[in-house]
Amino acid sequence: MRYVFRFSPLLALLFCASVASAQYSVDAHVGVGYAFDKSNNQGIDNANSPDNAFGPCAPGTGDTYCQTTSSLNSVLMGIGGDVMFKKRFGAGVQIDLMPAKKDYGPLQFRQTFYDFNGIFEPFSSKRAVFRLEGGIGGARTGFSYTQTGCVGTAVCSTSSSAVGTATHFDVHVGAGVMLFVTNHIFVKPQIDLHYVPGFTNQFNSNLAPSAMVSVGYSSGDH
Repeated sequence: MRYVFRFSPLLALLFCASVASAQYSVDAHVGVGYAFDKSNNQGIDNANSPDNAFGPCAPGTGDTYCQTTSSLNSVLMGIGGDVMFKKRFGAGVQIDLMPAKKDYGPLQFRQTFYDFNGIFEPFSSKRAVFRLEGGIGGARTGFSYTQTGCVGTAVCSTSSSAVGTATHFDVHVGAGVMLFVTNHIFVKPQIDLHYVPGFTNQFNSNLAPSAMVSVGYSSGDH
């Protein structure tokens, strides 16, 4: 249920667009991509540390329990929707998230970006539309800890517990090309840049570039 509420701004946008009469077109798309950011090379002691479990540590200083935090470099799944109110101007919502958790020292993490964008299309033809996007949103990093327990050798179970989240303001810019394979179905390769103040608390840089290829449907005629 929480995923329905998380995507509710996108669903509301598409619903409002579907009943509006003045829009030029309505687009919806899903995609797969990749996000980039190096590790900040900080450390976290694992659960076996006798006096600093999950506390900060310095990798390479002889602490055998210290594990280095990971990079962001991960696959993303994306979903989005746009409303073009006029031929060249519109607005949209984009949500990109990691479909699977990734190790972060002794923890695991899942990254999500969500943005509300203005859209400008400086060039369009029947089969191709060049699109620029810019907006604001948030970057959410959710952390969890996975542990396995056994009763003798017969029964073992694995559980994952959330340990906290880090949420930051996000400024997003992107550029992509919508390539129409029919009058309504398109493929859109796009590059994006997220500027996230405070992101260095989790990764190496406040700038997190990403690239994605989406497949979508447009209600407009091309």
